[in-house]
Amino acid sequence: MLRARFASAALLVVAAMVLVACGSSSSSSTTSASTTVSLADCTKDALKTKTAGTLTVATDKPAYPPYFVDDKPANGQGFESAVAYAIADKLGFAKGDVKWVVEPFNSSYAPGPKNFDFDVNQISITPARAKRVDFSSPYYEAPQAVVALKTSDAAKATSLSDLKDTQLGVQIGTTSLDAVNDIIKPTKQAKVFNDSNDVVAALKGKQVDAVVVDLPTAFYLTAAQVEDAKIVGQFPVPGGDRWGALLAKGSPLTACVSKAVDSLRSSGELKTLEQKWMGSAAGAPELKQ
Repeated sequence: MLRARFASAALLVVAAMVLVACGSSSSSSTTSASTTVSLADCTKDALKTKTAGTLTVATDKPAYPPYFVDDKPANGQGFESAVAYAIADKLGFAKGDVKWVVEPFNSSYAPGPKNFDFDVNQISITPARAKRVDFSSPYYEAPQAVVALKTSDAAKATSLSDLKDTQLGVQIGTTSLDAVNDIIKPTKQAKVFNDSNDVVAALKGKQVDAVVVDLPTAFYLTAAQVEDAKIVGQFPVPGGDRWGALLAKGSPLTACVSKAVDSLRSSGELKTLEQKWMGSAAGAPELKQ
């Protein structure tokens, strides 16, 4: 499903931090790191950052969990804060060398100069955006999630097999629909809706027992749209929405940031951070078969 940032007040401003494009994204949209660059070349002294010796990282404000904690990106708490500091560490920057600045989501991928070295803000890698900015290798690929009303029997599920006889709701034309049909394979045909608003309405109106959406949407849905709903759990599906660190078009740092992300992925550190901040502790346990 293609999600867009919502403009609203009070609690609904959560959307400005959680909802981003969510659907298929071409691998060609990611700016490829040069194969001639190694992480050993990407040292603090060698990198042409905005300010010498400092790595300037941007995100929006307010900054919400589970991506940031207490609206304080600099505390290292939350998934994207932790990822940013892990990237910095790979590039030789200590925590004290990292400076945070505010960059509104919608302006982050606008063309033109940037006042940051890279931005982490649940920004989906898409071909259209990649024409105007650079992206690092993806540091996150969104899994799918099941959301149900807390009073529903579906809320008690601890595995995908527990959902076989559940009446599920899903939006047409999404990876979520593919996940229902290919992974969960319910005995009842899923109810398919035209847009995300209809999916939410169906859950609220108990037209379905549970809905399947990507995990970032599930966090938003349970935080701001359906007060008495919970995330039953999450499960991986290839082809999910991918997030990358965003840099100015043609940034001299893109290859090195990508190398840092690649190293974090191959070492398993990215997975550890994802499990810590986006898993059971955040109310999204893994659903297995």
